[in-house]
Amino acid sequence: MTEQVDRRVSPVRVAVVQFEPRVGVENLKSNEIAVEERLTAAADNGAGLIVLPELATTGYVFETREEAYAHSEPVPNGRSVEMFARIAAERDLYIVGCVVEQADGKLYDTAVLAGPDGYIGRYRKTHLWNTEKLWFTPGDEGFRVFDTRIGRIGLLVCWDIWFPETARIVTQLGADIICIPTGWVWTPPPLYDASGTCMAAHLTITAAHANNVFIATADRIGQERGAGFMGNSLIAGTNGWPIDRIAGPDEDTILYADVDLVQSRTAPIWNQLNDLHRDRRTDLYDQLLGYRGSQPLPR
Repeated sequence: MTEQVDRRVSPVRVAVVQFEPRVGVENLKSNEIAVEERLTAAADNGAGLIVLPELATTGYVFETREEAYAHSEPVPNGRSVEMFARIAAERDLYIVGCVVEQADGKLYDTAVLAGPDGYIGRYRKTHLWNTEKLWFTPGDEGFRVFDTRIGRIGLLVCWDIWFPETARIVTQLGADIICIPTGWVWTPPPLYDASGTCMAAHLTITAAHANNVFIATADRIGQERGAGFMGNSLIAGTNGWPIDRIAGPDEDTILYADVDLVQSRTAPIWNQLNDLHRDRRTDLYDQLLGYRGSQPLPR
């Protein structure tokens, strides 16, 4: 029997973590322990890129600005980011987390990327949901794509995925995968369709399909101070369809997908006549939809 050769250019096991963190400074330590346990478990199962839920080390539903500040930390020298960087270095992998960042007296809902060499970069959430507007300042540094040795990693956070411009811009900036820490809260009913899938998961699938890009979303579960969370974490392939499955609404779990991370660079070629990115009518609208931040990386 002929041994099969793995012809993937950048084989990576992607993992998304789904669990229930708890708000309150008295829970900071237990949240950090829970996160570290899950990062370790994912690493033990061969993950090379792990995505955590939004605000996984702090919980989400703050009641006052004072409480929000009490959960905050600097980036990159805060307790959570230093933990992500330590584990990423120890296990030779990449971690996308999300923290309450304090900088210059302001708070941001910030996704961070750490790798084998430590902290890589951050993305401050652009679109703020509901009471987030009472604590956080909208992101002011634009969209970010980070070159790594496994591929180009783009970051968004939660509510951002409702805006089709975000995934399109990050893809056009060169992302091979978009990692999205989320805290999808209950929306106006129905919460789920007949298959048990929420609208946010459908939006993630649509964004992956429309941009031919991998998207890894890690959501949380449970209820916190009257807010319920949707679960439904997933890893979408470049064709949009979930790889493996969509996590259930209440599962404490880790999902995995073995992918060729740079496959997204050729995935837009669907047939002899259609290439998704080439077919864009940039004579009618500009390449980045009017975005004035970073320039796209070459594909």
